[in-house]
Amino acid sequence: MAFDSLTEKLQNVFKNLRSKGRLTEDDVKTALKEVKMALLEADVNFKVVKGFIKSVQERAVGQDVMNGLNPGQMVIKIVNEELVNLMGSETTEIQLQPGSAVTVIMMAGLQGAGKTTTTAKLAGKFKLKGKKPLLVACDVYRPAAIKQLQINGEKQGVEVFSMGDKNKPADIAKAALEHARKNNNNIVILDTAGRLHIDEDMMGELQEIKEAVTVHQTILVVDAMTGQDAVNVAGSFNEKIGIDGVIVTKLDGDTRGGAALSIKAVTGRPILYVGMGEKLSDLEQFYPDRMASRILGMGDVLTLIEKAGAEIDEEKARQMTQKMKKAQFDFDDYLESMNQMKKMGGLSSIMGMMPGLGGMGGKMPDLDNEENEKRMARMEAMIYSMTLEERRNPDLLNPSRKHRIAKGAGVDIAEVNRMVKQFNEAKKMMKKLPGMMGGRGGKKGKFKLPF
Repeated sequence: MAFDSLTEKLQNVFKNLRSKGRLTEDDVKTALKEVKMALLEADVNFKVVKGFIKSVQERAVGQDVMNGLNPGQMVIKIVNEELVNLMGSETTEIQLQPGSAVTVIMMAGLQGAGKTTTTAKLAGKFKLKGKKPLLVACDVYRPAAIKQLQINGEKQGVEVFSMGDKNKPADIAKAALEHARKNNNNIVILDTAGRLHIDEDMMGELQEIKEAVTVHQTILVVDAMTGQDAVNVAGSFNEKIGIDGVIVTKLDGDTRGGAALSIKAVTGRPILYVGMGEKLSDLEQFYPDRMASRILGMGDVLTLIEKAGAEIDEEKARQMTQKMKKAQFDFDDYLESMNQMKKMGGLSSIMGMMPGLGGMGGKMPDLDNEENEKRMARMEAMIYSMTLEERRNPDLLNPSRKHRIAKGAGVDIAEVNRMVKQFNEAKKMMKKLPGMMGGRGGKKGKFKLPF
């Protein structure tokens, strides 16, 4: 995740705080100086960092903290609470019109921010909630923009309204609204044109659309990988046309990610969603408290559980849990666990949400890279080269069978041996997992780790 480096640095600062029995004012100041540097390096806006550190320091040097039994943990708690405040305190939903009234949402942003893809994903989210969205192609300039929206709309099973590239965007928006009313679409999402940079033509066009139809929500899409520029873009859009919320994309990239921490403080507008990958489920609703937990390395188990609920077949998960309890885990299950892990965004995505493992993704950059994907594909080929009997009874794998499997999968025998060894290690771990996942979480039986 974008915050891996920041998470690691903050964890080191807090480790030093926890090791002290009592804290002096100098201890707090030294720690906060390091927190300040970590935030600035993560590309958080300087004024935002200054205000944040001041708020934390005022609270952290109070008598109740300095004289408390565990002052180190109290400082971490304060940092966590102030991070949440910085990002908006509470989750903000996109405001929809009451009853059957049509809600018009205008999407805006610069080229390359992932606006068109995000627009289609947002429509997909509304569809899952039982709404009937209509995507509208208002980008009449960028080559293939209309086609891209149509392809993405098809992926989400959402209708796309287009009048080609010869009409004015304001006229397209008007016609789309008329179409929506006739066809019972209750949400209209306008995919507007982006530019390489902010210019008067772009702003004028967005204003024209707003004059032609009543826009209920204007949502800006910004690219986390542009760092501080994303914050400046958000400020300019808000000043010139007024925005109701922001979606931050590419937060899964290898970037500093400070934009997500600065946008609310700079614009006063909330972050609504964050894009963490390519799939529909990777457009996540933005929860300031969960994001603060991720940044501080405390994990984000709630989002992990939601992802698991959305992506994992519950009946299959239940059957696998039963097999784990009886130590009957076989190669078919191993294959299924790999597929489930891929659906949830890969191992690094899962680790980023596990308490205490927040910064591990950055330390292990090869978790989800191309080479690792090829290795997993070879593992799948080896399993598919086994007979049904061999997959269900791994103990049958003698040297001659392994040679046949290696030949069938087009790999070296050493690779088959390595895969079998990994499988046996995973099987041992699986035996322990049901017990490890007991208690309150385990009894519900809804969340099963897929590895």
